Amino acid sequence: MNKAKHIAIIMDGNGRWAELQGKKRVKGHEAGAKVVKEITTYCSNDEDIERLTLYAFSTENWKRPRLEVEFLMKLLEKYLKDELLSYLQNNVKFEAIGDIRAFSKSLQKTIQMVEEKTAHCDGLVQSLALNYGSQDEILRAVNSLKKHDENITVEMLNNALDCKQDVDLLIRTGGDKRLSNFLLWQSAYAELFFTDTLWPDFTCKELEKIIHKFTKVERRFGGLK
Repeated sequence: MNKAKHIAIIMDGNGRWAELQGKKRVKGHEAGAKVVKEITTYCSNDEDIERLTLYAFSTENWKRPRLEVEFLMKLLEKYLKDELLSYLQNNVKFEAIGDIRAFSKSLQKTIQMVEEKTAHCDGLVQSLALNYGSQDEILRAVNSLKKHDENITVEMLNNALDCKQDVDLLIRTGGDKRLSNFLLWQSAYAELFFTDTLWPDFTCKELEKIIHKFTKVERRFGGLK
C-alpha cells in the first residue's frame, strides 16, 4: 500500500469562492488561510505524512492587482505570527521555499523567525512555496552549480533545489488541470489528483478520500511493476 509521505497542494479557487458569494476576493484568501490551518493539523496527526508543501504565492502572482498583492503579504505575515504557537504545539516544522528576497524586510524576518523557532520540531514539515516558481527554482539551482568543473548530475541538481524531496501525491483544487509551474522536477512521478472543490471549501474529509484513492494506485515509476 502506498504511503503519501510528501503531499503537495495547489490551493486554487480563493478569489472565485469569494466572488460567487458576492464578496471581495480578499475574503476568499482569509477563508483559505483557515483551511491551511485545518489541513496542516490533519496532516500533522497522520504518522505516514512527513511533508506538506502548499503553493501559497507564485512568481506570477505579482501580476495580480496591487491591492490584492499587498493584502496577501499582510495576510501571510499575520498567519505566520498567529500560527507559531500551533506549529509548536503540533510539533510542526515550518520551512519556506522560493525566493523570499522580493518580500519586505519585515515579512522576511517573520519567515526566518518562524523557521528558527520551529527548527527543532521533528514531526510534519509544512513548507510554504512563497514567491516560488519551479522554473525559477531550477534556474537558480543550475546557476549555483556553474562553478563546478564536472558535469552536473541528477543528485547534484536535486540537492541544489529549494525542495529536495520527491512528491508522492499532488492535489490541485479549483477545477483546473495544470501544474502552473509548481514542483515540476519533484513531481516527475507524483500521482496527480484534481478536484473541482474551491480551496476554501476543501475539507480534511475530502483529503482523506484522496489519500485513500492514492494508496490503491499502482505506482510503477516507469517499470512494469
